[in-house]
Amino acid sequence: MENIIVVKNISKTLEDFQLKNISFDFKKGFIMGLIGPNGAGKSTLIRCLMDLMKINSGEIKLFGMTHLENTKDIKDKIGFVYDESYFYEDLTLERNKRIIAPFYRNWDEQAFYNYIEKFSLPLKMKVKHLSKGMKMKFAIAIALSHHPELIILDEPTSGLDPIFRRELLDILQEFIQDENKSIFYSTHITTDLEQIADYITFIHDGKLIFSEETDMILENYKLIRGPKELVDQISSSHIVGIKQTEMGFEAIMKDFKTTDLKLTEKLILLQPTLEDVMYFTVKGKSL
Repeated sequence: MENIIVVKNISKTLEDFQLKNISFDFKKGFIMGLIGPNGAGKSTLIRCLMDLMKINSGEIKLFGMTHLENTKDIKDKIGFVYDESYFYEDLTLERNKRIIAPFYRNWDEQAFYNYIEKFSLPLKMKVKHLSKGMKMKFAIAIALSHHPELIILDEPTSGLDPIFRRELLDILQEFIQDENKSIFYSTHITTDLEQIADYITFIHDGKLIFSEETDMILENYKLIRGPKELVDQISSSHIVGIKQTEMGFEAIMKDFKTTDLKLTEKLILLQPTLEDVMYFTVKGKSL
């Protein structure tokens, strides 16, 4: 199956931040989640994917093309949902739609009005009078109404209520039923990705930590808990991150077998969440 996104050794230097030799690829027909703490470089990476920032080195291909070769065709195939409103604030939703629609050759008026009805959006209201949730719903309606092959979402549910988050996940799962379509979804709400993402790309401090299948990540990482006096039984070569208190310790370990541990009934082995993996990776091995 062909790659819809290929990122090869890209670097981008900003005033106080740098993306450093990021490489990963993403196959058509799947959902990839992009995770990392605030300031990790998620939005910078997405801006590079969309050619809103020029990379300093490396190469980005979408649909087998670079932006230098054919940025118009690339962007015509992408539905982009940014974390901030990029519409004309003093115009109504209807007027915004009339300006945006001609840029897409596959624009579908009926699909747009179906989403407007589904989201209960007021077409005659100016964008500046919409709530944050309504602005996000409008952005999603615009993104989906030209039948994109790839949706790129940058923190679309930040600060929004759980009902809308669940509604969005349902929409994305419906969209991905077409195996020719793909979703690249950046969020700090890792529980959402555990429900829908086939792959996870994790970046921290501008560096790639991993880009792997979600199931493999959850299989390869384990959460260990135990009393403080047993911390020496944990092999440091497998530790990703560890936290100690006066009562005991927690550690995330990777690529180890249970036989590597001198297991006692006082040590507890658990399946971590993506949030656990991210937290302990950022925290590191300091005791």
